[in-house]
Amino acid sequence: MQESVLVLASNNAGKLREMQEILTPFGLRVLSQKEAGFTEEVEENGTTFQENAILKAQTVYNALHCAVLADDSGLVIDALDGAPGVYSHRFAGENATDDDRCQLVLEKLQGVPTAQRTARFLCSICYITADGEQHCFQGACEGKIGTAPRGENGFGYDPIFEIGRQTMAEMTEAEKNAVSHRGRALAAFQAYLKNGKDENHVDK
Repeated sequence: MQESVLVLASNNAGKLREMQEILTPFGLRVLSQKEAGFTEEVEENGTTFQENAILKAQTVYNALHCAVLADDSGLVIDALDGAPGVYSHRFAGENATDDDRCQLVLEKLQGVPTAQRTARFLCSICYITADGEQHCFQGACEGKIGTAPRGENGFGYDPIFEIGRQTMAEMTEAEKNAVSHRGRALAAFQAYLKNGKDENHVDK
């Protein structure tokens, strides 16, 4: 497998699309783990986003022995004491839909005033080179939780996460990538690929 091919340790179609949108112009061909031949489910039992990202990347790397990129990300809501956090995907149950998760958040924040609906998306990326070197990058995006879903784009909690007057789901792909937690973490990753280091780069 060539260095220009990067395996994303995920089968999430939304994540894959975002990664391809951001990294393809950089000369990287991004494949899902299924496309690369990895079909197992990785148990995400870390207590932080970075721990989960490392766990996913290392598991896929051990199976495929090629360059791997994994991200773990989620929504942190101040009024919910940081929930859903690392449990963002499982917040409403294992088989819940994105709509289910958004509705549960809105229910828990019912009656909470706008000033107290502050939240942020956090993203940790783990990159393992074809030679097995491991590097981590972080990204954050500040915003607040709206009172109803808006927008048709994006995925996950995007329809209820507002930045200014727009939800992430109302943004174009390019607009979202310019400000999102994943976009910022990937920008740090790109800077590392270009320069060998970056202020947001954390070796592990």
